[in-house]
Amino acid sequence: MAAARVTGTRGRGIVPAAVSRMFSRNESQMPRFALLEHTGAPSDPTGRHFDLLLETASVCRTWRLMTLPEAGGAVVPALELPPHRLAWLDHIAGEVSGGRGAARRVDAGTYEVLSSDAADPIAATAIVVQTSGENLTGRLRLEAFGAGWAASLS
Repeated sequence: MAAARVTGTRGRGIVPAAVSRMFSRNESQMPRFALLEHTGAPSDPTGRHFDLLLETASVCRTWRLMTLPEAGGAVVPALELPPHRLAWLDHIAGEVSGGRGAARRVDAGTYEVLSSDAADPIAATAIVVQTSGENLTGRLRLEAFGAGWAASLS
């Protein structure tokens, strides 16, 4: 089996190249991502943020981004959120249950895992993916540091 070298400061070795398929619910398809603009969330003091969702086999691993990463731009602080249901990948626009504001999709597409510090997508603390969306296209790096995460796009 081919192997991919793990990158990042927290790299723990080598993981199988097939790790991309572990992120997808269907091994014959590339995993999907969605980028949702979330407004009116009571837990968001700014009133607006973006939720980045990466499909895994059973849920979406999700991060709150205060701004959108731009290719070659500054690192964007991120906060990992609890896993979201896969149904959010198909969400276009509407209210969030429980009076938690509204969400609308601003981008969606597929991604390929280029490197990860763990074979289990839920356990990874450093992930580099190649996104293919209408707006978010490029090499997206997500890495945990302290109590938060950092996201950058190249």
